[in-house]
Amino acid sequence: MRVDGQIITDSHASIDRFMRVELDGQVLQQTERAIYLMLHKPVGYLSATSDAQHPTVLDLIDDPDKATLHLAGRLDRNTSGLVLLTNDGRWSKRITEATEKIPKVYLVETLDTIPAEAIAAFAQGFYFHTEGITTLPAELKIIGERQARLTLYEGRYHQIKRMFHRLNNRVTKLHRESIGGITLPDDLEPGQWRMLSDAEKLSCRNTGIPACE
Repeated sequence: MRVDGQIITDSHASIDRFMRVELDGQVLQQTERAIYLMLHKPVGYLSATSDAQHPTVLDLIDDPDKATLHLAGRLDRNTSGLVLLTNDGRWSKRITEATEKIPKVYLVETLDTIPAEAIAAFAQGFYFHTEGITTLPAELKIIGERQARLTLYEGRYHQIKRMFHRLNNRVTKLHRESIGGITLPDDLEPGQWRMLSDAEKLSCRNTGIPACE
């Protein structure tokens, strides 16, 4: 058997739909197109592939195979920034799996002044009684009176807003800047998208962890 032109003799070899498979000169499976892209999500769009009431991120994608895509991590409707979409489930799982601890960086603006003691509070973590969990240590860097850059290593429901709520503050604006080694470029305007480079596709793991294959 040949897989992508290479002779395979291991009956336990991993084969996915993105590989060409041949046996005795007959093509058993054609290569399916693998898609990896980034989108600059504007406020007002749902992180979903379809919705009866609101526009979704998929409505912004102009690609003949966009119906095969799913999101590798979501953003709230009122949050803007980097969203990754793919049709490769193994790749997206590596990004969204909590055990991988992929860093996600957000620019946060709040209603009230962010106190200096918030840095230690985020580093310690917050207990969410409804889930019975304590959030992983997060890195908060205050860059303005009501503005901060926050690095999370997980992604729970409304997590950032709930964390700031514990400090009696309210998030007024939230924007995701990066996921792992993939950073939203300055020249990608809200609503625009592009395919990931090979280097970006391989940078989806945390620092010190082997790159995705």
